Amino acid sequence: MRVVVNGDAYEREVEARRTLADFLRDDLGLVGTHLGCEHGVCGACTVLLDGTTARSCIVYAIQVDGAEVTTVEGLAPPEGPLHPLQAAFRECHGLQCGFCTPGFLMTALEFLRERTNPSEDEIREALSGNLCRCTGYHGIVDAVRLADAGSER
Repeated sequence: MRVVVNGDAYEREVEARRTLADFLRDDLGLVGTHLGCEHGVCGACTVLLDGTTARSCIVYAIQVDGAEVTTVEGLAPPEGPLHPLQAAFRECHGLQCGFCTPGFLMTALEFLRERTNPSEDEIREALSGNLCRCTGYHGIVDAVRLADAGSER
């Protein structure tokens, strides 16, 4: 299979039953994609697949042959400044334990690319497929709003 992950091209042989999440974590060492439920319910494993959110725990790696995948590691360079969405999460305390944060970031990224000046209800609806057991969601919603306000469109 051939795939571009965070701008880097990879060619690998993978077992037919290997999930994209396992491929990213175990084969490529990109451990920012977290596995929570492994049923596509919690959103912790959310990545962008050709620019659209996908639950990497229920996508087989072989299904992304020829595709472009963006993980949370692809949002900002390792030594560079944070992505505006990451900075907003930090500023608004949109994380506590951080386990769910990568999935929220990827979901919010797609949402803000499609929607400008969203209401609180629209943000909550867009994020409703991602679960957080720590924050109560207020900081997360505030972070998405702040990132939208600071975006250059």
